[in-house]
Amino acid sequence: MTGPRPTEAAPGGQGPTGWRRRLTALWPDLTPLRTSRDFRLLWIAGTVFYLGGMVSYVALPYQLYHLTGSNFAVGALGLVQLVPLVVCGLYGGALADRADRRKVLVGTGLGQCLLTAVLLANAALDDPSVAAIYAVGALLAVAQALQRPSREALIPRVVGHDQLPAAVALSSIGVQVSMLAGPTLGGLILASGGAAWAYAVDVAGLAVATAIFAGLRPCPPVARAISSGIAATVREIGDGLSYAVRRRDLLGTYIVDLTAMFLAMPTVLFPAFAADVLREPAALGLLYSAGTVGSLLATATSGWVARVHHHGRAVVLAAATWGAAVVLAGLSPSVWLAVVALAVAGAADMVSGLFRSVIWNQTIPDERRGRLAGIEMLSYSIGPLGGEARAGLVADATSVRTAIVSGGALCVLGVGLVAAWLHDFWRYDDRTDEHAIHEREVRAARAAQTPVG
Repeated sequence: MTGPRPTEAAPGGQGPTGWRRRLTALWPDLTPLRTSRDFRLLWIAGTVFYLGGMVSYVALPYQLYHLTGSNFAVGALGLVQLVPLVVCGLYGGALADRADRRKVLVGTGLGQCLLTAVLLANAALDDPSVAAIYAVGALLAVAQALQRPSREALIPRVVGHDQLPAAVALSSIGVQVSMLAGPTLGGLILASGGAAWAYAVDVAGLAVATAIFAGLRPCPPVARAISSGIAATVREIGDGLSYAVRRRDLLGTYIVDLTAMFLAMPTVLFPAFAADVLREPAALGLLYSAGTVGSLLATATSGWVARVHHHGRAVVLAAATWGAAVVLAGLSPSVWLAVVALAVAGAADMVSGLFRSVIWNQTIPDERRGRLAGIEMLSYSIGPLGGEARAGLVADATSVRTAIVSGGALCVLGVGLVAAWLHDFWRYDDRTDEHAIHEREVRAARAAQTPVG
């Protein structure tokens, strides 16, 4: 009698080899890193940027609270940065479509180096200036808002169209690793050396990343008529907004994310949830890190993403899962159940983000990619800010559990209503979508003339 050997897969994919094949299929596709020099540089530089930025992300509020003793003073930094983020995010998108994206990355990187060096010099003073921290914080928001659209709009230029899902997943892994390691590194540096040393580490990281950005190949704008002047730039921003609204599949990516984040963002309630509801104040750090861990696990096992073609449905289902997991976290009677639920929520949010990014990168023409990247940045920045305000108001009016659970439930309902409203978004299929097909053909022709990477 014959049959599969122990090391071979039995029918149906069972056995050691079958399970090994399935597990291997979950690993991220590393092809963009192997085949595209410019993507490697972009990935390394972006990861270093995020790592250093997360060190300063911890140092800024720590230093403000140390100097003022006021929680409001810490929160006011976010308010100071909000307007520059909105205004310059839109302008940064237009800039990415009008200028060489490599030069934008290098110029804004040098600006962030200088501004962080000012924070370093201020922190080294015997009596650091609080006003200087706010001023530099606002200017840093300007530089970051100008840079990010160009960085994101570069990805479709440096990898092939069919490698975009893998490139998006790999980029997300770099971000998530930095978000986990950066705050820990920042906390250790603050405890041992103070804010000045934390800023020094960020300056070094920014300098290294900017030097790597300088090694990218030039990335001039697509040949088209570009008018100069403020009025022309405003018109281009308006054209980008109009394009986003006309494309109902794109509109769905923005509205689903805004709905999910506005209704079910529980982060601001974690201190009260840990101390007053779960009676475990020491578990606060676990609540904060659970979502990031879930996000990292989702990206680290994202090899399956490239085999999914109905991206709109994936975004909707992932966003609904985020809301349902937030409900479970709010109902959890113990810390560990809450942590598991928040990790699931983080993983679902990352899956939604991956498929939204794939839609953006596979269907938006290069001449509009920067402007749409600016709109995308606003969509995933404003939602959480509004969501935290909503959660705080509902918690004060009712209870912490009610705020978390009701937000998650409303998220599931809201996302479902958006899917019912925007049929084009729900039915999106990258194999048949006219915009995806057009971009695939355009980029194939361009790659035949100028090899990618």
